[in-house]
Amino acid sequence: MVSALMSSLLCLGIFFFLFLLPLITSMIVIIFEFERGVLFRLGKYVRVLDPGLKIVIPIVDKVVKIDIRERPLQVPPQEIITRDNVTVKVNAVVYFKVYDAEKAFIEVSDYYEAVSQLAQTTLRNVVGQSELDHILTKREDINEQIREIVDEHTVRWGVKITLVEIKDIELPSEMQRAMARQAEAERERRAKIIHAEGEYQAAKKLTEAAAIMAQNPVALQLRFLQVIQDVSIENASTIILPIPIELLRFLNLGNNTGNTIGGGNAIKLPPENPKGE
Repeated sequence: MVSALMSSLLCLGIFFFLFLLPLITSMIVIIFEFERGVLFRLGKYVRVLDPGLKIVIPIVDKVVKIDIRERPLQVPPQEIITRDNVTVKVNAVVYFKVYDAEKAFIEVSDYYEAVSQLAQTTLRNVVGQSELDHILTKREDINEQIREIVDEHTVRWGVKITLVEIKDIELPSEMQRAMARQAEAERERRAKIIHAEGEYQAAKKLTEAAAIMAQNPVALQLRFLQVIQDVSIENASTIILPIPIELLRFLNLGNNTGNTIGGGNAIKLPPENPKGE
């Protein structure tokens, strides 16, 4: 009697673990916060399940989980000919997220691959219609243009394109050298313009200084003494002996019409004109 009871309990335990436990387990579905569950009953769409613990009918119901977190998509390098016939290699990254789990599973077989192929095609089209200078200087405009085009087509798949960024633009070596020469020539042009502007401003200041000194000869003498002081600071072997013009006038012999010094060769001195006229 006891052995028969034990055999019955053993059979019930085996039946429970082999049939009832898997059946009960299949009835319980846990959906995380970053997921949505698409419920199908006998192959027909029923509804989208929110996060939490859900009870479904085994065998009859099937739940497909869709990740709704934002995901990055690497666009492989694309060899593209620009509008001005320059071959470049461009790669990018696309950020997207699923906002409608029903459409993402029903409307397209693989939304990730679909977004990838669409992003590659759009990148080739947009870059191919732009010139190289525009691609290099207006990268943000190109990113926004690609995002709008891709997002317009992925709406029917329940996918939202949040961001598109061009990562790298690879130029041919010949084009890189040409752009380097162009940049160097531009820097030289700016340097020459700055140097010319400096010379122009210096000439204006010298002209103004000369006009001021012409009105007051004492200023010229003070400037002359300042130059002598500056020269004496340097370790030079040249000896400069300044002779004031007033001393030459004091030693000048003769009359006002043809004065000479020392009876030798005549040295004509400028007439004394305090007003600088």
